[in-house]
Amino acid sequence: MSGSDVVARRAARVIVVDAAGRVLMFHGHDPANPADRFWLTVGGGIEPGEEPAAAAVRELAEETGLVVAPAALGQPVWHDVTEFPFDGRQYRQEQVWFLTRIASWEVDASGLNEVERRSVDGHRWFGRGDFAAVEDPYYPPELPDLLRRLGVA
Repeated sequence: MSGSDVVARRAARVIVVDAAGRVLMFHGHDPANPADRFWLTVGGGIEPGEEPAAAAVRELAEETGLVVAPAALGQPVWHDVTEFPFDGRQYRQEQVWFLTRIASWEVDASGLNEVERRSVDGHRWFGRGDFAAVEDPYYPPELPDLLRRLGVA
């Protein structure tokens, strides 16, 4: 795949932490390669003209049913760039990360879009030791270090 075949994308991601200090993670797979299984946080693409915090709260509502105001997210806690294959395409994604703390939440994934419904097969709350114990990779791989820096884990 040449560099011109890479899809450039901006995304907003949300680290959702409950009162027990657990992080909400979604489990999924690449529809083009179902054996490629992984864990990831809430989040997704930023629409043209959309502010990152607005995209983050939109994705949070769509993927979990949790509605918060963009201002409640505060400033981003991290930025990164990642490259990955998904559904037969290669992506280069610039990501803005937000953190939100909640008492607890029962995830309502009924708002997942068509691609998410094909690729997301579950979710769970990760405690401190879960990242080291999980078999499938999680993204970003720096997440446990980031959580420590943020005072979460």
